[in-house]
Amino acid sequence: MTETVKAADLPQLVGSELPPSEWLEITQERVDQFADATNDFQFIHVDAEKAAQTPFGGPIAHGFLSLSLLSYLNAQTAIVPEGLAMGINYGSDKVRYLMPVRVGKRIRSRQTILDVTEKNTGQWLMKTAVTVEIEGEKTPALIAEILSMFVVNPTE
Repeated sequence: MTETVKAADLPQLVGSELPPSEWLEITQERVDQFADATNDFQFIHVDAEKAAQTPFGGPIAHGFLSLSLLSYLNAQTAIVPEGLAMGINYGSDKVRYLMPVRVGKRIRSRQTILDVTEKNTGQWLMKTAVTVEIEGEKTPALIAEILSMFVVNPTE
């Protein structure tokens, strides 16, 4: 659940670990839709028979699919400033894929706030360390440092 705080209080949240998101199942349908959207039809993603012959034992999600789901997963437990006009994906400082996500597995995200800076008046840049966990696995799917820009409406 998203929590709202005063914009000026955002820097005090550095070091805070947020609750995990809900679990999300990675289905073959979602993987196929991502392949269609990105024209990435490598067999390890879309051909269950061929993928079963690999060390993965079956199809796996695209790494970029797992990364792209962070917008959805992270929003579930985000902390945002009061008067938010919009949140903008500002990029990533680091992304590392540590373990493939097999189709049928569930993932969730965990976030820790690393830094908050007011870049311009009413524009707050937040850096979060994100881990995407795979249910039942010790090694996460990925780790990343994600940048989000929050634009706050001026107070009247």
